Amino acid sequence: MDRKLIIGWTAVALSAIISSLWAYWGIFENFHEGWYYKSFAQNLGLTTRYLALMTIFMVLSVTALRWPRVGGSLYALFGIFFSIWIFSTRRTMDASVILGWLPVTLPLVFIGMLYWYGRPAPISRAYKISIFLPLLVLITFGFEPVIRIAGRVDDGNHGARIVEGNGVKLIWAPEGPGWPRPDPRDSSWKTDWSGPTWEEAQNRCRHLVNDGKSMASSPQNFWRLPTVEEVVRSMARHGKNCGGIWDFTAARASYTIKPDKESPLWNPYSPVIYWWTSTEKDEKTAYCVVYNGRVLLRDKGKRMGSQGFRAVKEMVEP
Repeated sequence: MDRKLIIGWTAVALSAIISSLWAYWGIFENFHEGWYYKSFAQNLGLTTRYLALMTIFMVLSVTALRWPRVGGSLYALFGIFFSIWIFSTRRTMDASVILGWLPVTLPLVFIGMLYWYGRPAPISRAYKISIFLPLLVLITFGFEPVIRIAGRVDDGNHGARIVEGNGVKLIWAPEGPGWPRPDPRDSSWKTDWSGPTWEEAQNRCRHLVNDGKSMASSPQNFWRLPTVEEVVRSMARHGKNCGGIWDFTAARASYTIKPDKESPLWNPYSPVIYWWTSTEKDEKTAYCVVYNGRVLLRDKGKRMGSQGFRAVKEMVEP
């Protein structure tokens, strides 16, 4: 078989895989941590950003098929600049970071070289694979979240809520210092809001006044962080308790209904998708809960713009 043919189809296959992987990542993250605006147009703007890398790699692939040497050079150059950008954005630079990202960045230069020398044929089939495979991945993995998000429930009540069910009855704090929400309409939240550490979340809960709308200068001890089991057992979807169970031994949550970012616990229009819980594993780590019910172990000192908390307190029976 013609060597240039083999090299060309290798380039097409590898670049189609890369475009498809970024299509999967983009559409997943778009509907996982994105899509929090009330404006449909602003949400589409987020989608465009999440799908930018998929689009770039598709354009590079098509360009390399049409003009092999120009497109191959652009593919390789993008790989070099992408590597520089990735490493420049890392907070720490060590061997593990470099070795972890090289398998992502180095192949781009290699693919550019393959496009330079290779000549896939028939070229029409190469175009179809480069364009339609990533789009197929995008549609396949985007179908479920689109349907799910379109059916999300938000009753608009972001005040203190009594949530009862599945063996748990608690008052959940109103929006404010006990349930912080960075405002996505304010562009400054991305720089001013970094999310509280576990200790900071604990401290804010202790200083909340009884109505949960402000903080006192000294500990009041009305409110606290919920345990991981309390959050899991309180999760709801479409107004129904999800039947969550927390397995202490396996450190895993299971549900009869998969939770979502809905009332009464979550605000669908908040960029916060992780909550701290009071449950610790050890001195350095504690559990956090995702809006979809997953439970993660996280360093207590970690800050994330998508990380928050919601304080709770027990019902006081008359």
